[in-house]
Amino acid sequence: MNVLHYRLNRMPAPAVELEFARDVSRSLSKTPQRELPSLYLYDAIGSALFETITLLPEYGLTRADERLLRRHADAILDWVASPVVVAELGSGSGRKTRWILEALARREPVEYYPIDISQAALDRCRYELAALAPAAVVGLEQPYLDGLGEVASRREEGRSLLVLFLGSTIGNFDPPAAVEFLGEIRRRLAPGDALLLGTDLVKEVPRMILAYDDPAGVTAAFNRNILGRINRELGADFNLRGFAHEARWNEAERRIEMHLRSEVRQTVTVPAAGFCCAFEAGETIWTESCHKFLLEEIPPMAQRAGFTCEAQWVDGEWPFVESLWVAR
Repeated sequence: MNVLHYRLNRMPAPAVELEFARDVSRSLSKTPQRELPSLYLYDAIGSALFETITLLPEYGLTRADERLLRRHADAILDWVASPVVVAELGSGSGRKTRWILEALARREPVEYYPIDISQAALDRCRYELAALAPAAVVGLEQPYLDGLGEVASRREEGRSLLVLFLGSTIGNFDPPAAVEFLGEIRRRLAPGDALLLGTDLVKEVPRMILAYDDPAGVTAAFNRNILGRINRELGADFNLRGFAHEARWNEAERRIEMHLRSEVRQTVTVPAAGFCCAFEAGETIWTESCHKFLLEEIPPMAQRAGFTCEAQWVDGEWPFVESLWVAR
């Protein structure tokens, strides 16, 4: 019988709501560009919409990620000393990760910690991996670094740690912040531990834009849902129909930017944050950045963060790379 041991560690709800309210008021107060933190895109509805996005024909990133993991799981694990603990930052449903875990299960018992801020994503991860060979899966509903610190503190002596950061989530950070964040990951690891980093590569601009502005409107619904979440959880009065989804390519910064553009002049209140703001017609809220990388810039980035880039696997259908970094 396949046995899945699953446990979920949650942050206290009042603390989460207070932090959410503070982040919303602080980010919407920014000038000249209002913002909302992209992490709040991923509540239960947002996570489900994102899973749908990954299935769209225009969004090739997730399929490229999964192809590389399916084809090269054994080669990836060859770089990691056994026995190994696996932690994943932003696990989502765990669909892609199963290729790594199944390969690992062929050589040793699996100990896997999915770390995600979305309870819904962790629940889907539990069901996605339910048929996995005997495994211990401990879901951590925490910010990435907090969860990783907890995993590092739990591991037994003599076990190495493999951290998965897939799907080019690192592209949501500005480049200096990305290196700083990767350095924070390194500070929670021991020499010889490994990080598998997924990064989306630069490609034709129309192809990239279409991936973030699909004809079916799923990405638009995903983007607008952050306003719906603020309404539901903080009592705000955003009119979702009054904001249009917009995807832009910023050539200088090599990133796709997602915005919500106010269609009319309007005022919005957020009672839980004690906040009110007026939008001009055409004014936007910047909700997410998706930086695209050049293959040759990834090894120097590893060096700056305290790693050595030991191996890379590149997808031939959708330019995307998995890079195996080892902590120095």
